[in-house]
Amino acid sequence: GLLLAVWTCLWPVQGCGPGPGYGIRNRPRKLTAMHYKQFFPNFSENNLGASGRAEGKITRNSERFNELVCNYNPDIVFKDEENTNADRFMTKRCKDCLNRLALAVMNQWPGVHLRVTEAWDEDGHHPPSSLHYEGRAVDITTDDRETEKYGILAQLAVEAGFDWVHYESKYHIHCSVKADHSVAVEKGGCFPGWARVTVAGGLQKSLSSLALGDRVMALSRTGQVVFSKVLLFLHRDQESWSTFLSLETEDGHRLVVTQHHLVFLASHCGLDSSEYQAEFASRAKTGDCVLIHTAEGKVCPSRIISVSVDKSAGVYAPLTEAGTLFVNGVLASSYALVEDHQLAHWAFGPVRLLSSFKQLLWAETGEQPSTDSETPCTNITLHCSTLATKDKAGAYVKNGTLNKKDSVSEPLRVKVKHSSQRQTSEVHWYARLLYSLGYIFLDPKLFHP
Repeated sequence: GLLLAVWTCLWPVQGCGPGPGYGIRNRPRKLTAMHYKQFFPNFSENNLGASGRAEGKITRNSERFNELVCNYNPDIVFKDEENTNADRFMTKRCKDCLNRLALAVMNQWPGVHLRVTEAWDEDGHHPPSSLHYEGRAVDITTDDRETEKYGILAQLAVEAGFDWVHYESKYHIHCSVKADHSVAVEKGGCFPGWARVTVAGGLQKSLSSLALGDRVMALSRTGQVVFSKVLLFLHRDQESWSTFLSLETEDGHRLVVTQHHLVFLASHCGLDSSEYQAEFASRAKTGDCVLIHTAEGKVCPSRIISVSVDKSAGVYAPLTEAGTLFVNGVLASSYALVEDHQLAHWAFGPVRLLSSFKQLLWAETGEQPSTDSETPCTNITLHCSTLATKDKAGAYVKNGTLNKKDSVSEPLRVKVKHSSQRQTSEVHWYARLLYSLGYIFLDPKLFHP
């Protein structure tokens, strides 16, 4: 891994080129220059509202060195006074921001280029907590070194997406970014909008048409298949296109999920459900086993036969009272980003408590009380069946896949209903709060690498 990372910075390849918008130049704009010693946002650099805490030095011999990428953007001048290409090493987020800034500099001052005087530091020239040691910080100037431009340069850096910008010296601007893994919270862990869940009554719904209060098939802590209430959406966005992992099983089930979502996996297809541990979907590999729900109402193990990458529209992450749900017939967690399902479920306890309080306060009608506010479906039985049956609504079900006779008209009804309840794209505030607290207090190993 080390040799590969070094080689990529010794041999300029297409993948190390400039960022989005390369080659498109606009007219210069009037900007308000930042003042000397000013920083934005108005927090200290290591505050969660800025670039966040330091996570430790990265050296050429450490495993984390593979997290760094090289930047061979021809529109950036790298000082590289050490003559080791160290100034070209940085995190992907830092590289993307720097490439956007390089384009903005050329648009603002035709003929002038962005200059990097310091990026990743491997020689110990900065204070112990410096983000330069992690490739998350750069010191920049323009290549003409005209200091009167630096106030505008700092403002351009803010607009380029750097998480913290400081007009630190009369001779350079300091910029830094959040850790790449912490940015994952902006997308959360999700399923695509077309993915389907089974709701109370046996019908299936796409996640894009799922509503708060719906009861979806899940697995309870006591080992029962239940219909568990949807309390909120940790993320809900009907328009975004995202990259997903597609896990296909030998029984024809296919779970499509983001890589930092938790899925229950086991190395052997055992019959004991406790053997299946919640892990990041990115850890799933061919030969691993997942739990599936069959048309007969049984839960059984099924082996993964392929793992591939897919792009799809819409991102949805429903939180159920049980903390689990069957998506396209495959058991998954409601949680993501932190690889500890039990801890996440405990952390969302106040949400479940509030839901129970509201039920008592307003005495919701038409609901039968049950343990954990979940409607039991059937006791879990761990053996496989691929027989096709019909559910109560007359839908033809085989291996968890629904085939309705009116399949042409059904998507139209779903689409109209959903468009009338247009949602903004955001991760739920409570999930953001928990992640921010976890980022401070939890072991960094729990977060997605």
